[in-house]
Amino acid sequence: MAQAGQQIREDRPRPRNVTREEAVQLEGYRHACHVMLYAPTTAKLFDRVPIRFVVLMMMRFDGRLGFPGGFVDTRDGSLEEGLSRELVEELGDIFNTLKVTDKDYRSSQAREFPQKGVTHFYTKALKLEEVEAIEKAGACAKDHGLEVMGLVRVPLYTLRDGFGGLPAFLSNNFIGNSKSQLLYGLRSLRLLREDQIQDAMWASQNG
Repeated sequence: MAQAGQQIREDRPRPRNVTREEAVQLEGYRHACHVMLYAPTTAKLFDRVPIRFVVLMMMRFDGRLGFPGGFVDTRDGSLEEGLSRELVEELGDIFNTLKVTDKDYRSSQAREFPQKGVTHFYTKALKLEEVEAIEKAGACAKDHGLEVMGLVRVPLYTLRDGFGGLPAFLSNNFIGNSKSQLLYGLRSLRLLREDQIQDAMWASQNG
């Protein structure tokens, strides 16, 4: 039975990469926009482990990790306008002025299972003080304590035991394709070297 179930999962179509232009032309698909907010930092854990960058994710109402954002209706405006409305609800009024724009767009993926949908991924570079302001404002946001349990920082280091830090973080439960979006963001923005990412992924699966 386990082998049959595994075969069914393997036969499911994988999400496919599409351009932004292709994505908005798809009919009958729900659109979801999410953003990875990040900022450089000179801080060190225990005064010796460089943190390098602050990368924000959030703990969702279902106990899974994901990026801020959500479903948007392209009939009500652009993808970025829909994302901005979601961010105001999840992270507070600070996103009435701190806008995510089309310049922050990174990628789109379309899927047919379990329902037709497209996920749009954005990354936005910020100053450290802006990230800290977002963290403070989040506690007063409309969805705080309801759909959003709180913001978390992604540890971009691996501790001496080979598992603590990023490997342990990657072993958590992520919603949808948010884990692959995180790895894509780290790679495309070069926040970590490829060997560091690969080592963390291996340790998360074998630690």
